[in-house]
Amino acid sequence: MKTLDLRGLICPLPVLRANKAMRELAAGDQMRVLADDAAAPADFRAYCETTGHRLVEVVDNDNAFAIVIARKE
Repeated sequence: MKTLDLRGLICPLPVLRANKAMRELAAGDQMRVLADDAAAPADFRAYCETTGHRLVEVVDNDNAFAIVIARKE
């Protein structure tokens, strides 16, 4: 699983960088995004709804988020 560390970036940069990285994955592959922007969970939910990718998991570790996204089939 590819991990993309986007801590320290604020909206919209985490979603933009994740979108670019998702293009390199094969259908069904998963990517873990690390982010500390408070808006990240909501931003990635909206991103997945818009693009068709699947939001697998959002883990909140005291305002540092680990977000797992699966590339659409």
